Amino acid sequence: MKPTQPPLASPRAAHAAWKWMGFFALVIALAPWVFSSPFGQAVLTQIGIAMVACLSYNILLGQGGMLSFGHAVYTGLGAYMAMHVLQASAGDGGVVPVSMIPLVGGFSGMGFAVVLGYVTTRRSGTTLAMITLGMAELVFAMSLMFSDFFGGEAGLSGNRVQGPAIWGIDFKSQTQVYYLIAAYTWVCVGLLYALTQTPLGRLLNAVRDNAERLSFLGYQPQRVRYLAFIIAGFFAGISGGMAVIHFEMVTAEVVGATRSGAYLLFTFLGGAGYFVGPMLGAVGMVLSTVLLSEWTAAWLLYLGVWFVAMVMYAPGGLASLGVWHLRWVTQPGASRLWGWYLGCLISAAVAALGAASAIELFYHHQWQSSVGQPLRWLGQSWASDQPLPWLLAALALIAGLAAWRFFKRHWDLAWATLALPAGGAAP
Repeated sequence: MKPTQPPLASPRAAHAAWKWMGFFALVIALAPWVFSSPFGQAVLTQIGIAMVACLSYNILLGQGGMLSFGHAVYTGLGAYMAMHVLQASAGDGGVVPVSMIPLVGGFSGMGFAVVLGYVTTRRSGTTLAMITLGMAELVFAMSLMFSDFFGGEAGLSGNRVQGPAIWGIDFKSQTQVYYLIAAYTWVCVGLLYALTQTPLGRLLNAVRDNAERLSFLGYQPQRVRYLAFIIAGFFAGISGGMAVIHFEMVTAEVVGATRSGAYLLFTFLGGAGYFVGPMLGAVGMVLSTVLLSEWTAAWLLYLGVWFVAMVMYAPGGLASLGVWHLRWVTQPGASRLWGWYLGCLISAAVAALGAASAIELFYHHQWQSSVGQPLRWLGQSWASDQPLPWLLAALALIAGLAAWRFFKRHWDLAWATLALPAGGAAP
């Protein structure tokens, strides 16, 4: 039986994609002028690296329905290979230009995906997930055993400032590193979106939805999964190569289960069912690990609460929330909802502030009160051993929740009066 050709993207969709890619190019070109400090540009650079990694993971999770617990294997091994090439390129007679290091990581990640992905994609579902977990633990154990290649616990380090400058670009400044990473990010985002519109991308969706029916049409689901693993490994390796240029070091952590879990967690939080979802998740990933971790020592607790709340109330991720807001805002008569919506938003913020205050007070009382320093919170000093801060936090939490229930009830009544199309119901 001759396989049926999957449909291609319409010209209108291609035109819209080019407009969005142009807007994305404008944003990344102007971003370092808005965040001009070296720290701000370093955060933007890490966001670009995380975007490519999460988008590559979403080839497996969102597009193919393959739950993987070991995606960091391909970003990490790509980073190790890129670091070895960077070290070998030291001096004036470099083997590979620094600007090409991400491609070294990409082809390395693809090579490892060819080998490991063949075994992994022989099964699907839970079995595939367990195989990826085993692969991740295997590679992590090897990273500590074979120090000649992995550098042991200390890892490997390199120097991106090497060789003669080309057109005055020597990658000494963070701005030059940012624009290099931004260029790779823009190209990778465009290629990954184009993949979703190709016959292979549509076949990958079919494997996710009904692999048995796809086999009846004459395709081999295992081969489709295998090709997806190879492509995901390539872009994951590019992300690892970009990280090598930015951080100039690689440790065993880059192939560990924590890094793989982060890709899974933030891809889900961003919205695995939407192309922009992993990009939103990448922003949250960097802001959480870089900024939130500096702001509070209890940042992992906040991250866990965020994850539970998203699973319960918005399983489609941040992208689904954006789509839902766009739907109700454009409905006739939506202006009647704005007052109740702002009331829900403000009361939820008050309740979240009360909960965060209680968490900070509890954490400080457990771990920091013995040193005799008060808690610095919201620009003020709070004594965690006094009842007043606890009372204020409880009042904010209770009042916020009560107000949220009040505004949510009236929101539901106002929402029911709108003539919404099919599929436009509130989450």
